Amino acid sequence: MLDINAILIKNIEKAIKQAFPEISVPAKDIILEVPKLEEHGNISTNVAMRLSKILKKSPVDIAEAIVKEMQKDIVKTPLSGKIASIFVKHPGFINFFFTNFALYNILSEIQSKGIKYGSCNLGKKRKVQVEFVSANPTGPLSVAHGRQAAVGDSLANILKFTGWNVTKEYFINDEGRQMNMLGESIRQRYLELLGKQSSFPEDGYKGKYIYDIAQTIINKHGDKYAIAGDEALSFFRDYGCNFILNIIKEELKDFFVNFDVWTSQAKLVRVDKIQKAFKLLEKKGFLYKQDDAVWFKSTVFGDDKDRVVVKSNGSFTYLAPDIAYHRDKLKRGFDRIINIWGPDHHGYIPRITAAVMALGYPKDKIDVLIVQLATLYKGQEQIPMSTRSGEFITLRQVISDVGKDAGRFFFAARKISSHLDFDIELAKKQSQENPVYYVQYAHARIANVIEFAKKSPDYKSFFDKPSKKNILDLLKADLNLLKEPEELQLIKVLKEFPAVVISSAESLEPCGIVSYLQKLANTFHSFYDKHRVVSDDLGLTKARLVLIDSVKTVLATGLKLLGVSTPEKM
Repeated sequence: MLDINAILIKNIEKAIKQAFPEISVPAKDIILEVPKLEEHGNISTNVAMRLSKILKKSPVDIAEAIVKEMQKDIVKTPLSGKIASIFVKHPGFINFFFTNFALYNILSEIQSKGIKYGSCNLGKKRKVQVEFVSANPTGPLSVAHGRQAAVGDSLANILKFTGWNVTKEYFINDEGRQMNMLGESIRQRYLELLGKQSSFPEDGYKGKYIYDIAQTIINKHGDKYAIAGDEALSFFRDYGCNFILNIIKEELKDFFVNFDVWTSQAKLVRVDKIQKAFKLLEKKGFLYKQDDAVWFKSTVFGDDKDRVVVKSNGSFTYLAPDIAYHRDKLKRGFDRIINIWGPDHHGYIPRITAAVMALGYPKDKIDVLIVQLATLYKGQEQIPMSTRSGEFITLRQVISDVGKDAGRFFFAARKISSHLDFDIELAKKQSQENPVYYVQYAHARIANVIEFAKKSPDYKSFFDKPSKKNILDLLKADLNLLKEPEELQLIKVLKEFPAVVISSAESLEPCGIVSYLQKLANTFHSFYDKHRVVSDDLGLTKARLVLIDSVKTVLATGLKLLGVSTPEKM
């Protein structure tokens, strides 16, 4: 099946060689994008602007030279009859308009590839680890963690769809001061519930869930642990960690987020991986002692100051296990590491990047994405995210209120660098105002039309499986009958999907898929409201069935990348 984008990239690559033989531009560096304005073409490339510094020429002049070479022999290529026009747009874009014949080929391609339409080998099976959520097991997941979960899981799906070998990982921060505070908080609530003398720590965890954990210990063990000492604290800490971690795993499972690997910080300490990482850094000359503490020379790699990794009392700082963890990641052979963190970790990026470089790896080995917070609303009313008592809005509450689908769709709807306003009331609505409902309804609407058509004897053979690929019998459909503006516009939007997927993978932004699905659903509904799919015109009906079935396929693929379901009925 002809892949117009791939053929177009090869032709651009060849034209660059012909126009500028002194340079070589690999196909992977030629990016096709969908212009924001329709009058700028169906697809475009900025390759001329990217070559401007290398060639020391005007981007417009470079673009015109490339177009001139393409036009010389385009009739001799598979693009013959498929490109209506090519033109250069300031400041150097090369824009392409497709012919209707090329658009019809899109439908054939979707029918042939099915759910693989839009996939590619961008990653070339390279190994990438996506680490996300990684919340301390000190309480249930918050709304902020929910957004990180939706973004991280969707991004992992997109990377896998574009040819990466993806591992999803959760780093369990089950060591250190916060875990000890969790243990002490549970111990004091345990004593309180037993009617014994207790002294709750000022900065302890105050949520009701601490009482719940303490009560389960009483139910199982009675007053067995109403004793002082490190052994008791260790019990409460470990019990609380396991209890909360099970809650977190259940919440994520219900949010359709599953991890391939769960890595324990405590295990890193037990197997001495921190000391091994320090020995390597010391050998390289990147550790030194000062004021009875051990410092990491992170300024050598661009950090604004050196960082303490071992305090004067001999305990590790937060950076120490993170260095060991990233060395562990890199030793596992990942070609790329992606960390997804909350906004409170923004200042942490330079030091962890410095650690990766100090361990002997290039800077571009790691990407750190900061996901901004989300604010919940009920209409115009903002919902308080926490109270003095330590209670806060949890991911579980969001799932209960709006469901997994709306939660994931809304959380992924904006750029991760942007704060997200999440309207609970809007997410509950079953109307076109609700974006996820609007997209899912398009999928269900098409499923309903196809089911109706299948019951007609006129189309029975049309829906017989002509091959193992489970597609409609295209030989019985004349796609040239699709001439209405709404039909052609719908195909043009379908054409955009592969470029949107690549853009989302390269920018590490799932929100592009959300925007695209809304656009596709809107374009479909506009078509459907104006044109009848199943009519007395058998030929046109078959062509339109191919059209809407292709829309259904792409809607399903996009929704699955976001971890959102594809209902057949609504």
